[in-house]
Amino acid sequence: MNMKNERREREDKGGNTMTTNQAGWKIDNSYSRLPTIFYSQQKPTPVKSPEVVIFNESLAEELGLNPEALQDDEGAAIFGGNEIPEGGTPLAQAYAGHQFGHFTMLGDGRAVLLGEQITPDGERFDIQLKGSGRTPYSRGGDGRAGLGPMLREFIISEAMVGLGIPTTRSLAVTTTGEQIIRETMQTGAILTRVAASHLRVGTFQFAANWGKTEDLRALADYAIERHYPEVDGQENRYLSFLKKVIKRQAALIAKWQHVGFIHGVMNTDNMTISGESIDYGPCAFMDTYDPATVFSSIDRDGRYAYGNQPYIGGWNLSRFAEALLPLLHEDEDEAVKLAEEALSEFPEIFEAEFISGMRLKLGIFNEEKEDKSLISDLLNLMNEHKADFTNTFKALTFDQLEGSEMFQAVDFTKWHGKWQERLERQEQSKDDVHELMRDNNPGVIPRNHRVEEALNAAVNGDLSVMVKLLEVLANPFEHSAEQAEYCKPAPSTARPYRTFCGT
Repeated sequence: MNMKNERREREDKGGNTMTTNQAGWKIDNSYSRLPTIFYSQQKPTPVKSPEVVIFNESLAEELGLNPEALQDDEGAAIFGGNEIPEGGTPLAQAYAGHQFGHFTMLGDGRAVLLGEQITPDGERFDIQLKGSGRTPYSRGGDGRAGLGPMLREFIISEAMVGLGIPTTRSLAVTTTGEQIIRETMQTGAILTRVAASHLRVGTFQFAANWGKTEDLRALADYAIERHYPEVDGQENRYLSFLKKVIKRQAALIAKWQHVGFIHGVMNTDNMTISGESIDYGPCAFMDTYDPATVFSSIDRDGRYAYGNQPYIGGWNLSRFAEALLPLLHEDEDEAVKLAEEALSEFPEIFEAEFISGMRLKLGIFNEEKEDKSLISDLLNLMNEHKADFTNTFKALTFDQLEGSEMFQAVDFTKWHGKWQERLERQEQSKDDVHELMRDNNPGVIPRNHRVEEALNAAVNGDLSVMVKLLEVLANPFEHSAEQAEYCKPAPSTARPYRTFCGT
């Protein structure tokens, strides 16, 4: 029997009809209570024959949902956009953004926010359908998505969870029974994305450019209530809010740098207020260490290269601060001064986060002034010798210093001696050092050739390769023998590697 509004009618043993919310949906849409300038009411466009391809059971349970009730035709109807769970108020969010430095009006052109699932612990998580059809913000697009890019986001977002990096998550990927046209014909699909929220720097830019001050204030108050309630009641709550976002973004980007992750499209509409990674279009993980590494086919000038990510993070936050100026102080000059003072802290916060994380990767428990140069010297050696980023730290972790040109170099021998002296100056044992490094140096990352291998198999009907990859990526610090094959860099035939937005 088809289920309407996630209400299933069934008979008990006595033959009486009972109505239950078997799937566990408990949805509210607090975003819909913001001024209407921030969204357009928009239902997903129904699809021909939705079918759940992959479903994240553990995430469903965390959200308070019943996995069993969501993996049949009725679950597919929700994830395909043909039915709305009870309490859902579907809408498309409005926002703007600097895309490769150029400002433009944007919005959810192929996504619909159903609302927020309220978990058993009382937390709120956005439930969004990505690829659910045209909206008022589609700008001529079809509002649809292909199976490959949606499965790619599923892989990368769940890999980030395993690596301990704040991220949006993927609950399900559902095929639509329809084809879409990109460079070729592709299987249509919808991603069900879960996020702390979809508030972006670009949302505030939209408010500042097309809204009134009271709209901007309503948005800021909403963001504070949802993500930073601790600043409520402070003398200048909006300045405190700005500083909190700066700190979270600095920590997030540092974590990206620690594992060689390259976002690929760090536009202001792809930077969340919550501090989560979002929008895994042309992203990829670096094999050979090189700060100039770019994978995205549309990043022709290297604006979003690995080494530029901290700078771009600061640039994006400057745009956020500009949007907040009317709230920071009634005097514009004073507002600018407060914003500049807050932004001036970003480089220092980022560096502290980056150095702290790199210390852990090198087994260093305490702080010394020379640690920065020790770290930069190693990275320079890795760049010079084209060393694999992940495997270099893995080799240092397990003292397996053979098979790499860099490890035989005289300069590396000198560096290694300095590192060992540094470790000897702390009171922790070698076992402690080894354990710290194991816990902070992943053995596996989503190697680009492995991701492509999984996607190619999946779009041709074989999900087993992707499922195995997800199992491995869920425990990147396990360092097991079973993971060994996934630690190998891409063969030379797989290079150079290019990624695409999939829009």
